[in-house]
Amino acid sequence: MAKKITGYIKLQVPAGAANPSPPIGPALGQRGLNIMEFCKAFNARTAQMEKGAPIPVVITAYQDRSFTFEMRQPPVSFFLKKAANLKLGKKPASGAKTPGRGFVGKVTREQVREIAEKKIVDLNCDTMEAAMKMIEGSARSMGLQVVG
Repeated sequence: MAKKITGYIKLQVPAGAANPSPPIGPALGQRGLNIMEFCKAFNARTAQMEKGAPIPVVITAYQDRSFTFEMRQPPVSFFLKKAANLKLGKKPASGAKTPGRGFVGKVTREQVREIAEKKIVDLNCDTMEAAMKMIEGSARSMGLQVVG
């Protein structure tokens, strides 16, 4: 018989850096889940990924206080900032303050295709062209110019 699901928890956790501090600790603690078990499992699964990349996670909590989690690819904005060489570090780079008027960087169609190939499993589209159009739209709304 299948376990009864009590809820879902959506978090965005840096790769390889899960620890019991907020937001992870309180989110899992209020459902009675083992926080350290999640942190160890998450860090083990993200050990080979780029350190600090924000990883969206959906945690499924069951009635017997066990859980499973599935990870997705980092957000498109993370890949776009990286492709445009915007500063990624302690203080994250932001896009243009007035999108559509000013540009803060450029990305090529080839970079957009690479991002689309990584993200197509998470996007709501069927073809690579549709995925590229979605990513180009995100780039324009961030104030990045798509060239090439």
